[in-house]
Amino acid sequence: MFQNDKSWENWVIFFERVGYNCIVQSWPFHEGEPSELRRNIPDGLGTLGLQTVIKKFGDITAKNPDAILIGHSVGGLIVQTLINKGLGVAGICIDSVAPNKMLAFDWGFFRNSMSIANPLKGDEPYLMTAEGFHKNFANAMSMEESNREYEKTATHDSRNILRDCMMEDRHVDLATPHSPLLFIGGEIDEIIPPELNEKNSKAYTDKGSISAYKEFPNRGHYICGQPGWEEVAEYISEWIDEKVTVSSDSL
Repeated sequence: MFQNDKSWENWVIFFERVGYNCIVQSWPFHEGEPSELRRNIPDGLGTLGLQTVIKKFGDITAKNPDAILIGHSVGGLIVQTLINKGLGVAGICIDSVAPNKMLAFDWGFFRNSMSIANPLKGDEPYLMTAEGFHKNFANAMSMEESNREYEKTATHDSRNILRDCMMEDRHVDLATPHSPLLFIGGEIDEIIPPELNEKNSKAYTDKGSISAYKEFPNRGHYICGQPGWEEVAEYISEWIDEKVTVSSDSL
């Protein structure tokens, strides 16, 4: 949420340099330059639901059966959903929303969730401000650094996405065998606290499947863009090399 394909540009460069073909696409109503999307909110953004986004990326993954899926926040929940359907050969869930109404007793988590999902706002899109971006996404960065990233990457979003995350749309069978999963948490994440990521990773119970957790210090929710993102990407790359069997067609 609140980002599009622009936020993954550095990651595409990184993973293409180590030999991967990268497919990066925006959610519906998120295509284009973030600054323009903030100025002119796309018609239909406010009614966008989670299942529409899941279907888009499910269709992409079905055409690429050797795909390694990487998702951040709600994207991490989508990764879990697709892996649960037998799509993809591995999943990387960064600061992931958790399935099955799994919660954390953390003030930032509840503050953000209630503000975005507020039922009194109907289908009115949630407008991300520079101040809100710094407080909730880029709290590990200076205001100056945060403002630069806000201008480059921040979008407004549908409240219905998060509402759906709180309902049956986020159900995952945690007992079924699954492809390897890696969960990554940021120590000072104001939206998805690291203990929720760890709780999520440990909720998978199939003894024959891999579900691992790694926490990075002094990282906020903007872990994929704040200085030091390369360390996170490098860890993921090494984990894939160690845990995932990838056919030559994927490289």
